Amino acid sequence: MTAAVEGPDFIALQVTDVPAAAAFFERLLGLRRAPASPPGAVVFATSPIPFAVREPLPGTDLTGACVPGLGVALWLRTDDAPELHARLVAAGVEVAGPVRDSPFGPTFTFTGPEGYRLTVHGG
Repeated sequence: MTAAVEGPDFIALQVTDVPAAAAFFERLLGLRRAPASPPGAVVFATSPIPFAVREPLPGTDLTGACVPGLGVALWLRTDDAPELHARLVAAGVEVAGPVRDSPFGPTFTFTGPEGYRLTVHGG
């Protein structure tokens, strides 16, 4: 039998300031920390796939990257995209335009910690 990948099982953003990135996701997006996280990381209790922010892996230099994660699309699900959009705008977060309809429900993109572009959908 040949081994096969079933799909994503864990997603983490590498950041230079883990406490600040974790606070952003907790305060503005309402994520809750998982009961345990490995050293140098904060894992959130997201479902169905765990999400985390973590220190850069050895050999990763984020100081020279102009846009972290360039080329990767990371979508987060919410129960109320318009309300979350308004909350982020009020907090001064860079939001790329208004909420738009999509096949996945209301959608918008914003700039998260350290320049990561994240898309929210749902609700």
